[in-house]
Amino acid sequence: MITFCSAISRVFTMKRLIAATVVLAALTGVVFAQEPKEDEPLVLEQKQKKKDAEAAEKQYKSTLDRTRQEPTAPRTDPWSNMRGADDSKTKR
Repeated sequence: MITFCSAISRVFTMKRLIAATVVLAALTGVVFAQEPKEDEPLVLEQKQKKKDAEAAEKQYKSTLDRTRQEPTAPRTDPWSNMRGADDSKTKR
């Protein structure tokens, strides 16, 4: 024995469920529409910038490694023959 109020309540609940499903489906479509595609110019540009940055970083690191590996030359004073024999800083 189903009462009249119970049947109306079930119909109302079913309508709410269907409305919620439709809204959820609509929002899901909007979210997927906002994702960038692989062939868009901005995505390609970002990928190119990332590759360029990685290449620059690799070149920078290799340059640092080369400068660290080279033996340091003995330090010389190019002005040593221009100074006098007793040219100390305490005299100034």
